Amino acid sequence: MTPRTAEARAAERSNQAFYDAVETSDLDALESVVLDGPLAESVTVVHPGWPALRGRREVMRSYALIMANTEYIQFFLTDVEVAVDGDTALVTCTENILTGGPAEEDGSAGSLVGGLVVATNVFRRTSDGWRLWVHHGSPVLAEDDDDDESESPEDTPGGLDGLDGLDGLDGPGGLDGLDGPGGPGGGTDTEE
Repeated sequence: MTPRTAEARAAERSNQAFYDAVETSDLDALESVVLDGPLAESVTVVHPGWPALRGRREVMRSYALIMANTEYIQFFLTDVEVAVDGDTALVTCTENILTGGPAEEDGSAGSLVGGLVVATNVFRRTSDGWRLWVHHGSPVLAEDDDDDESESPEDTPGGLDGLDGLDGLDGPGGLDGLDGPGGPGGGTDTEE
């Protein structure tokens, strides 16, 4: 394993700061990680199941909606790879996500659900350090041990159409039902 350069370690710290900000619902911290300035309109995010959101303003709005509608979320990052070329850093990783819904009626903690997302994060070097330019998260479809190996994902109940691997990201505390631009189900938020 090749040791990481100082530049790669700095990009990895910015990557971790991004996930820490989402995990703690700290929008101010997230704003300090996301690219601003002349390239702000090119900032792009693809949340699992969402269309691409472009422009820093729309990206930050999407995170504000996610944070407001997520009771609990924790990221365990694995398979982290960092490549730096000039003023651009590419970070790929697997997001092992643990998320929970609201408390039960009896006051007990809501149920916890896990999910996997593979992410590609592109950072741009600025005078303030590495800033997130692009985040793309793709769900990892869960394989059921009971599934017939000969069936294609399209033929299995909840296959590609159901995105069963993201069960923890819809419903209470997840991404389903957010009224953000192009949230699950597509389209944009045009009503005022």
